[in-house]
Amino acid sequence: MKCNIGHTDRILRVIIGVTLIGLAVFEVIGPWGWFGILPLMTGIIGNCSAYSLLGINTLKKK
Repeated sequence: MKCNIGHTDRILRVIIGVTLIGLAVFEVIGPWGWFGILPLMTGIIGNCSAYSLLGINTLKKK
């Protein structure tokens, strides 16, 4: 799997994912907060399927 997510994008995805999951755990926002798993996993893996389909790449070229 080829990386298509840049450094800043990955950090933001992990922060948003952890925040949503934390809010769901403490029942602040309800069960839909578990969708935070998606940005968390794409941030950890470094690949976003939606970016691939749309031809987007935020990874800086060397």
